[in-house]
Amino acid sequence: MVIPRHVCQIRPRRVILSGIQPTGIPHLGNYLGALSNWVKLQKSAEPEDKLLFSIVGWHALTLPQDPAALLAARNDMLAVLLAIGIDPDRSILFHQDHNPHHTELSWILSCLTPMGKLRRMTTWKSRLAAARNSGSEDNVDESMLNAGLFMYPVLQAADVLVYKATHVPVGEDQQQHIELTRDIADIFNRTFKGTRPLFPLPTYVNTPSKRILSLKDPTSKMSKSSPDIQSRILLTDTASQIQSKIRAAVTDSIQGITYDPQGRPGTSNLLSILAACTDRDISQVAKAYESQGHGTLKRDVAEAVEEFVKGPRAQFDRIRRDTRYLEEVARLGASRAIEQSEVTMMEVKARLGLGSD
Repeated sequence: MVIPRHVCQIRPRRVILSGIQPTGIPHLGNYLGALSNWVKLQKSAEPEDKLLFSIVGWHALTLPQDPAALLAARNDMLAVLLAIGIDPDRSILFHQDHNPHHTELSWILSCLTPMGKLRRMTTWKSRLAAARNSGSEDNVDESMLNAGLFMYPVLQAADVLVYKATHVPVGEDQQQHIELTRDIADIFNRTFKGTRPLFPLPTYVNTPSKRILSLKDPTSKMSKSSPDIQSRILLTDTASQIQSKIRAAVTDSIQGITYDPQGRPGTSNLLSILAACTDRDISQVAKAYESQGHGTLKRDVAEAVEEFVKGPRAQFDRIRRDTRYLEEVARLGASRAIEQSEVTMMEVKARLGLGSD
């Protein structure tokens, strides 16, 4: 009997890892971007795939933080991830800073990483620019650059390699760091040879995400760093707050509704939000509103956003108050993460000559 070729092909198990900074309550752009993609990955993963999602507290320290605010933000983010559908039984959900193997491996990898490769990283410039609410990276003051921010791509590499992750879904702005992670893994594998390479070379996964812009400045992305709170919709906003923010959103005085991101960025942003929240094609949405006015569009966008977030918002309110549950999820997640990374660190130390006899 001839067995069909496709039956013989068994896909290798994937180890999927991604992380998010504890920046508190996410806005609509965050939710429609990375967070929704995590939930989709969880649903589409094969049973043998391993998924790890972490809240990266160590990375948050690369810029000044208020300790009390950071503690609250870490708990907020954990509650948000649970509220939107990350299942701690299916995925390993944990605080990065609860697993010391991340920083331990980061030090080892930093001893192998050429300074020249780190100097070519660009993200530290954008982070400094964002911290100063500057739209340009051209005039970034390097005196504000600390060693942690300069070296954080190495910690990010450790985040990935300590679990031998094979696939890393991150934003396009992080692709450079995944390429560096592959370089570092390759340097380790070639420097400390064994019967087989220790680290797989992780694959960058470009997850499609909706580009949601500021309601007040539709030439810029929706951001929590903007001083204008009316520029963004938070997951915790009430129906009346959503309605008020959408009603005040910047549009234009042109009659009719068309999708033209260059010529009509405000109107196009509202169409993008409506299409994303109703899971429709944006061209179909624009066609349906071509003879309508902005008042009708804004009303329908506000209703669609409220329908989209009201479930996760209610879940967040419930979960955030249950501190014991959050502590238990964090504890169990850290335990499962450490169980995975401990094996890697034993192998790493053995190759380095740091293992026990």
